[in-house]
Amino acid sequence: MVTTATSLPLFVTHDQAAFKAWGKARGVKVSIVGPTDWSVPAQIEAIEQVIATKPAGMLINGTDLAIANAINKAVEAGIPTVVYDSEIPSKRHCFLGSDWYQMGLKQGEAIGKLANGKKGKVACVGILGQSNQEEGFRGLQEALKKYSNLQFLGKFETHNSTEETARITSDLMSSYQDLVAIAGFTSETGPGIGLGIKEMNRVGKVIGTNVDASPILLKLLKEGVLQFLVEQKRETFVWYGAQFLFDMVHNVNAFPKNYIQAGSHALPYSVNTGIIEINKNNVDSFIK
Repeated sequence: MVTTATSLPLFVTHDQAAFKAWGKARGVKVSIVGPTDWSVPAQIEAIEQVIATKPAGMLINGTDLAIANAINKAVEAGIPTVVYDSEIPSKRHCFLGSDWYQMGLKQGEAIGKLANGKKGKVACVGILGQSNQEEGFRGLQEALKKYSNLQFLGKFETHNSTEETARITSDLMSSYQDLVAIAGFTSETGPGIGLGIKEMNRVGKVIGTNVDASPILLKLLKEGVLQFLVEQKRETFVWYGAQFLFDMVHNVNAFPKNYIQAGSHALPYSVNTGIIEINKNNVDSFIK
């Protein structure tokens, strides 16, 4: 597994845990490689270093379009390569992950319903310029078009930092008295939105939504600080991504043989592993 931000709690508790469990279940030696902080250049460097070791397969976190050339190098080196989380147009053998446009769309629809006709502005926070985030922003804006009472304020950079998100959230609430909602698009924006709302004493007055369902996000939803989460099936796309690599290496699903003879493979081109909508009515199902 080659990713960035290997110390990110979301990756540790979901992706890495699932990957290690898969390796144990299949008796396969697995390793997790990449920088501890969020650095796409460092992830690219890690991918290229792993290619040189000629692993049996590579499961690469699709963090940014910039890693496409490194993915292509892996495939060209004859290494079975699967991308997960966010699609990266490349020569990868298969992609498994979420539809980020839908993740934004669902947040927008939830905000529209929760606003219940209240007029005002909606902002979104995340990592600007990153392909999956931008798709999410686009989905949010599309959903908001259905609600004449809501106006899209803009998208704001958080550098995947809880502290920066909290600062931006507080600034937005101070600058726009008619701010109705803030939608977050990384695992760290949700806690930041919650912190900002608490600090400004706006719990229940400003709607907070976010992607993913870490323990802290679920707690904030349970407390009523956030009102909606859209969860990716991270364990699902990591587990099956690893299994697809195993199947490809061992020709488990090599049918018909002319696929192989023609230089192709039997893996699906892409798999949408789906999303789960979480609100006050079903949040208890996700709290351990």
